[in-house]
Amino acid sequence: MTSALGRVVATERRPNTPHEFHFWTALDSPVGIGTIVRVEGTHPVEGQLPVIYGIVVEGFSYTDLQSPLHDVLGHDGSPDSASLSPTERAEIRLYTAAVLRQLPEEPLQPVPMGRVFLATNDDVAIALRMDGYLKEGSRTGIPIGIYRAGGTDAPIYLDADFLLGPEAAHLNITGVSGLATKTSAVEWLLQSIFTHFPPQKGSVAAVCFNVKGPDLCFLDQKGTIEKSDRDLYEKLGVPAEPFQRVEYFAPYKPDGLSINTLRSNEELSGKVHPLTWGLREVLQYAEVLLNKDDIDAKADALIDFIKERVLDQDFTDSKLAKSHRVQSFADLEDWFKDVLRSLEKADDQTWRTHHVATIRKVRNRLSNISTRCAGLVTDAGTVSDLPFGSFEDRTVYVIDVAGLEEDAQDLIFARVVSRLREHLERRDLGVNHVVVFVDELNKYAPGDGPDTYVRKMLLDISERGRYLGLVLFGAQQFRSQVHRRVVGNAGTALFGRMDGDELATPGYAVLSLATRTKLATLEKGQLMVRHPHFTQPVFVRFPRPAVMRGRDGAERWPQASDVDFDHAILRTLRVLDPSISLQWVQDVIGIHEESDVVRARNHTLQTRPSDVKAFFRSQLPSLAPKAKVAPRPMSTAIRGTPFDDPYGEGR
Repeated sequence: MTSALGRVVATERRPNTPHEFHFWTALDSPVGIGTIVRVEGTHPVEGQLPVIYGIVVEGFSYTDLQSPLHDVLGHDGSPDSASLSPTERAEIRLYTAAVLRQLPEEPLQPVPMGRVFLATNDDVAIALRMDGYLKEGSRTGIPIGIYRAGGTDAPIYLDADFLLGPEAAHLNITGVSGLATKTSAVEWLLQSIFTHFPPQKGSVAAVCFNVKGPDLCFLDQKGTIEKSDRDLYEKLGVPAEPFQRVEYFAPYKPDGLSINTLRSNEELSGKVHPLTWGLREVLQYAEVLLNKDDIDAKADALIDFIKERVLDQDFTDSKLAKSHRVQSFADLEDWFKDVLRSLEKADDQTWRTHHVATIRKVRNRLSNISTRCAGLVTDAGTVSDLPFGSFEDRTVYVIDVAGLEEDAQDLIFARVVSRLREHLERRDLGVNHVVVFVDELNKYAPGDGPDTYVRKMLLDISERGRYLGLVLFGAQQFRSQVHRRVVGNAGTALFGRMDGDELATPGYAVLSLATRTKLATLEKGQLMVRHPHFTQPVFVRFPRPAVMRGRDGAERWPQASDVDFDHAILRTLRVLDPSISLQWVQDVIGIHEESDVVRARNHTLQTRPSDVKAFFRSQLPSLAPKAKVAPRPMSTAIRGTPFDDPYGEGR
């Protein structure tokens, strides 16, 4: 029989309540902040002895001293004079615990007097209500880590219905940079989800935005982990391996030659796909890039007219010099020039109710997009996108935006997430659930500042995404600076090592002082978890992800250096066909314009044909042979005049 480690105690100054109780222990008891305990009552309630589960949130140490002065006098004013003390003073340890669960749950009564025991593995499952979703046949548990206290190593599970929907959804993780291991925690949790996601709930994939450095650039490469981490993997039932299916997407650099990612080493470039959009893809989200102070209702009306009446249609107008079919930014520029030219010719100020000043302003703003987002947005309209409609189960899609300007980042966020939502609404994405991971959430959904398109989009996901299977995993250093509705709708919250200034904000006032102190001193690999089934936060330890860290991968596979045009084309085509040589590329591109070569290269990378050489050659414009010039007729010598000619010069 397990021996008790303490007893419940109640005084007039510290009474027990239905949600809190106090107990004392021996000095050597393995109890600390975050320890889960079990209380066994002695008086039956409706024929059943009550059992109460609690988690320690505060601790005190007492002696019989009324003043520190008595202890100083007892040691004759010297800390080393313990031998002069007449007796050894009695010391007790008193702990305060928050109630996790009471059995029976009704009637809800103050915690009774009784013995206190350290919680076993089964006790932890009951205390955190995990027994409800760990039943055989209807198991929906996702391991998050290990609860460890007093020799107890109990796996902690999250409920998939409350993590990925539909009951609740979304996850938020907070902690100081570098010490809270926020990215590592999300990588580990995605591995756990891919392994334990219930088959009856369908398929799941993840879309991760890499917003800083090489953090997520090597998820498919094996990392170094210690034996203690491997033991945790084994205990939690997750293979200690990197992600098996990872696809990378990144725009080109502004010159359009090489992809803008730190995963550019030729050994790893096979899984990196270009991300390029044309006018059709960008115009729908133009408001992301347009200044609201600059674009008024009149400008909005003209942009809507272009979307509905001009884009991808044969547009004719009696005042225009020719018909137009606008499919790219270059086509749109020709259309604007024709409209403005017709107004100048007719000496008119309006065209189809649109004033010439509005037309010029919209032209400047839209034409500027391809310059501001060069590499992502192309004038020619070449499109290379995520595989919307053919997402694969248990696959991670990483979009590397770390090297992009803020405007391009916002455009990618807005369009990718909006397309995910549209496909999930139609149920034709390819998977049933998508986890969207966004780091630096306080930048994209701040609590104050202008109401941007990206922030509205993140709010929409957090409030309605769970019904569609669109789940937001957000991370940030300062939770207090993120929009309240975004973090408030996160059913699960993780807290790593916290900064003292952040813990002093009102949002953490619900935590005890001891819990906040522990949060400020957490080691790497430790988290405090809040979940809808847990009535109180729980501290867990998770293993280090079995993937290569970003900085280690960047050192092992240095970024490819910039090269000349011919070598840049060779490098990208070799991803599809390693047999392509530099001499072949130089022979094929010959005297073609660089813009034509880049366009042919982009089409080839997008199509990924079986015969790369033939397809690439077919995409280059044919060079018309020069017309043969008819040879000039040979001149005929002029016949001289006879000497005796009466009109000749000889006379």
